[in-house]
Amino acid sequence: MLAWADAVETVALRRLSGPELARLSSERNLGFSADELARLQRYYRRERREPTDVELAGLAQSWSEHCSYKSSRPFLRRAFRGVRDDPRVLGTGDAGVMRFPGRGAYALRIESHNHPSAVEPYGGAATGIGGILRDVLAVGAAPIALADPLFFGPLDLPADRTPAGVRSPRFLASGIVAGIRDYGNRVGVPTVAGSLSFDPAFVVNPLVNVGCVGWLARGRPLPNRAHAAGDRLVLAGGRTGRDGIGGVAFASRELDAESGESSRGAVQLGNPILKEPLIRASLEAYDQDLVRGVKDLGGGGLATASGELVHAAGLGSTIDLDRVPLRDRSLRPWEVWVSESQERMLFDVRPRDLDALLAIFRRRDVEATPIGAVVRGPYESVAWKGAPAARLRLDFRIEPKERTLRPRNRRPSLRRSPSPPDDNLGRTVEELLLAPDSTSRESVVRLYDHEVMGRTVVKPLHGRVESPSHGDAAVVRPRPDRPEGLAITTAAHPWACRDDPYGGAVVVVEEAARNLYAVGATPDAVSDCLNLGSPENPEVVSDLDLVTRGLGGAAKALGFAVPSGNVSLYNGGLGQEIPPTPVLLATGIVPDLRHAVTSDLKAPGDDLVLLGRSRPELGGSLWARRRELRGLAVPPGDPAGLRRLGERLLGAMRRGEVVAAHDISDGGLGVTLAEMAFGGGCGFDVDLRAVGLGGPALAAVAEGGSRIVVEVPPGKRTAFARSMRGSPCKALGPVTDLREGRLRWGEELRAHLELPDLYRRWRSGPGLS
Repeated sequence: MLAWADAVETVALRRLSGPELARLSSERNLGFSADELARLQRYYRRERREPTDVELAGLAQSWSEHCSYKSSRPFLRRAFRGVRDDPRVLGTGDAGVMRFPGRGAYALRIESHNHPSAVEPYGGAATGIGGILRDVLAVGAAPIALADPLFFGPLDLPADRTPAGVRSPRFLASGIVAGIRDYGNRVGVPTVAGSLSFDPAFVVNPLVNVGCVGWLARGRPLPNRAHAAGDRLVLAGGRTGRDGIGGVAFASRELDAESGESSRGAVQLGNPILKEPLIRASLEAYDQDLVRGVKDLGGGGLATASGELVHAAGLGSTIDLDRVPLRDRSLRPWEVWVSESQERMLFDVRPRDLDALLAIFRRRDVEATPIGAVVRGPYESVAWKGAPAARLRLDFRIEPKERTLRPRNRRPSLRRSPSPPDDNLGRTVEELLLAPDSTSRESVVRLYDHEVMGRTVVKPLHGRVESPSHGDAAVVRPRPDRPEGLAITTAAHPWACRDDPYGGAVVVVEEAARNLYAVGATPDAVSDCLNLGSPENPEVVSDLDLVTRGLGGAAKALGFAVPSGNVSLYNGGLGQEIPPTPVLLATGIVPDLRHAVTSDLKAPGDDLVLLGRSRPELGGSLWARRRELRGLAVPPGDPAGLRRLGERLLGAMRRGEVVAAHDISDGGLGVTLAEMAFGGGCGFDVDLRAVGLGGPALAAVAEGGSRIVVEVPPGKRTAFARSMRGSPCKALGPVTDLREGRLRWGEELRAHLELPDLYRRWRSGPGLS
C-alpha cells in the first residue's frame, strides 16, 4: 500500500453508487460522464486502492473533450485520412509541418480560445495568441506570422436584447482585438491575416480563432514525444500560478449566465514579455540539438503535456511536482499538476546536454528546471516532497474511450432563391458595401504590427498608401536568399454552413483556394478549426459529420494537405448555439515573389475579366443575411473545376498577363469591383449582362460559384485568352480614369457609384472603436 504525501487527498470512490459518483464529479468540477465514472471505478477496484486528488485532476484533463477529441476523432479520421497522408507533410504534431521549396519547411496551426474570451475578452484573446505561438514553437519552428478570424454579435445590439450574464458585443470585440494587438505586437510576431464577422448567432459565444505560421530553417520538425528512458524532463518559462485551473473543463461545456463570474479563474494570464526570450532560448537550444522532444503546456497544464510526451513514445515518467517553480506557494499538489499558467514548455533532454541547455536559458533570464525523468513504461509516477502523489498507467490516463455518436443526416430542405429587385441597384450595392461585414478593416489592421520582422511582402491591405483596400491574402518571405513566398489567408462561411453544412464546407475550402490563387499562390495546406455546438445535440453531430466530409473532399480536390487542426465544441449556451463554423488557415506557395499580384486596379484602359461560372443561388449570401433570409439553396461547389481554373490563372500571372485579381465573396460582384477601384484610385464601366444571370441585381449581388475578377492590360488580351482556354472567362468592361463605378445592363446605365464618397464612408469601418 502506498503512503501518499500529506498534502495529497485520497478520494473514496470504489464503493460509491452511480448518483454518488456523479455528485463527486460535479462537486470537484471533473466533468466525467457516467460511463467514464464507471470505468474509473473498475480501474481502481482492480488496483485495490482509492484514487488521489492528483490522479483524478490529471484524468479529468486528459479525458476532457478539449484535450481528447473523444467525440470528434472518429469523424476526423474518416474525413481527413487522405489529406494527412501526403508526401508534402513532414509532421502532424502540435502543429503541422510542410515542405517548402529548397531547403526548409514551415509549420501551421489554428485553434480556438472562444470560452476564455467570452469571459475575459482581453486576457482570453491574448493567451490564445500565446498558446498558438507555443504550438508552432513545439515542433521546432520560429513563429513568423499570426492570423485572427473573429466572430461577434452585432456591435449595435441594444442592451435590453443582450442576455443576462453576457457582455455586450462591442465590449467583447474591443477587448479581444486589444488582447491580440498587445500580445502579438509585444512578442514581435506580425499579424498578417484574419477576418471580422458579425451575426446575432455569436452574441452569447463569440468565436476567437487564432492561427500561426512558423519557419523551420533546418527543414525537419522536432517530435512531440520523448526519446529514451533516462532522459531528463525540463520545465522552462513562466512560474506556475492559480490561473487557468479547470480551463479544459470550462471549455468542454456550454456557457451560462454565471460563467462570467464562476469561470474567471479558468482564464490564463499571458506574459508576452517573457514569451519572447522563451522563444529565443528554445530556438537556440533546438539549433544546438539539445532537445530531443518537446511539448508546450496548454490545456491541462503539466499533467497533459508530460503524459502525452512520454506516452507517445510508449514510455513512462517520474515527476517531482514540488520542483515546479511557483508564483503562489499555497497551491495544492493537484493544482500544480493541472494549472494552465502560460509561457511554459517541457523538454526531453539527454543527461549530458542538461547543463548546456540550462546555461542557454540562464543567459536569456528564463527559468528552466529539471522536474523529472523519462522511464520505461507504462506508468507515470508523481511525487510531492519525496512522497508519492500519483501513479497511473499512461494508456489508461491518456486514452479515454471514444464516444460513439451517430449522425442523423438529412438532406437540407432548401428553398429556391428569390430574385433581387432590379430597381435602385446603386442603393443595393451601396448597402452591401457599407454593411458591417464588408466595410474596411483598416482601423483594426493598423492596430497590429504586420511589418515587424521585415518579411511581409504583400501586406494585409492592398493598394495606394492614401487609399488602401482589401486584399485576399498576405505573402511573406520566409528566406531572404530565396525568391519563393508563402501566402497566408483565412476563410469561413458560417451562414452557408448553417443552411447546408456539407455544401457550406466546400464553399469555405473554395474561398481559401481563391484567396491564394488571387495573389499568385498554389494552394498547399490548410489547418482547420471546427467550431460547433454541443455534441449532446444530434443535429450538431450531423453538422460535424457533414462539415468534416465536405472539408476533406474539397481539400483533396484542390490539392490541399491538412496536417493540423482543432475542434471546439460546446460553443453556445442560454438556449443559443452557434452555426457550424469551420474556419481555415490556408497557405500557398508563390514560386517567385516578383509575380505576386494584388487586388487594386492598376491602369485606366485595362480590361476587367470575370473568371468562373456564375450561379444564381443566394443561400448564405450577404444580400440574404441582410434580409434575414435563411434556408435558401447554397451555390454548389466545383473544387475540381476551380483547381483547373486556378492553375491556368497562375500560369497567366507568371507570364505577366494579369496585374490585379480579387475573388468574389461577401457582397458579390458589385462589392468586389468597388474594393478593387478603391485601392487603385480608378473607376470601372461594367456590363452586367456578361455575368450570365437573370437580371442586373442578381448579377451584382450573387456570390457563387467560385469566381475571380482580374485586370488584364490591353497588350495581353490575346495571350490571356489563350492561357484561360477551357475555363469560363467573360469580358466585363474597362478600367476608367474617372472615380466612379458604372454598372450597365447593355446600353442602359443601372447604377452610378460615386466612389470617393463611398470610399470615405466605407473606410470608417464597422465602428469597433
